Amino acid sequence: MKRYLYYPGCSLHSTSREYDLSARTVCQRLGIGLEEIPDWVCCGATPAHVTDHLLAVALPVKSLISAGKVDGRDVVTCCAACFGRLKAANQEMAEDVEIRAQVKQLLGEEYRGEVRVRHLLEVLLEDVGLQELGLRAERKISGLAVASYYGCLLVRPPKLMRFDDPERPRSMDDLMQAVGARAVGWAYNIECCGASLSLTRTEIVLRLCRDILADAKARGADCLAVACPLCQSNLDLRQAEVEKAYGVRFGLPVLYFTQLLGLALGAGLGELGLDRLLVDPIPLLRSKGLV
Repeated sequence: MKRYLYYPGCSLHSTSREYDLSARTVCQRLGIGLEEIPDWVCCGATPAHVTDHLLAVALPVKSLISAGKVDGRDVVTCCAACFGRLKAANQEMAEDVEIRAQVKQLLGEEYRGEVRVRHLLEVLLEDVGLQELGLRAERKISGLAVASYYGCLLVRPPKLMRFDDPERPRSMDDLMQAVGARAVGWAYNIECCGASLSLTRTEIVLRLCRDILADAKARGADCLAVACPLCQSNLDLRQAEVEKAYGVRFGLPVLYFTQLLGLALGAGLGELGLDRLLVDPIPLLRSKGLV
């Protein structure tokens, strides 16, 4: 069994518990062991990043220090925002002597960016592999047209993330194809959904979400696959509001890529948290003979 230290982050322990549940289910079925980092704390995400730079670095470093005390395993996370903040903190601690000294004074421990941080997508592609994933699929999700939505955080900035192509990402598309789905080619797969403006500039968010959903629908997508809890919440929660504001109808379920992989791997609905999604995916999945 491949074993990793797991950084769930705040969203996966609260509003996006279905992401955590489905990720653990997929990993268990693939023989991947996840052990939560002891005493992990919030990565700070955008609020810390725009409030205080030292805080934005120290918060993820605190969790990485805890991870480093275990046994040298890679740290795996699912949240695109957490992935970015952990990677950014690692880079700064490795390259910036001044910030490293400030963080050491604040936390009382030295850290030089030694712990490797990876996204679950990366682990599935590199450590499991598409061929193995296809062989493990008990129930091919054939007939399902999936528009993989990467958003703006998962693959950018490229010099920091060093994961997938920042302009033409393929990781989720390749995973979906490996388990039988049709990967939809579309134009808005890396466009921002406006999640950080969700409460302050709702009119902008509605327009951005409309453009994303409209393009996916026009290209023949049955659903969206996402890897970011902020994107999922925005496109799922706001979808009815977008439809009302613009007089359109999308009806596009927004699923985590782990939920779709879990279905293909034979997991039950209760193991994937599908009942927590606002745009109900069950009618679609039933029409495709997947439930």
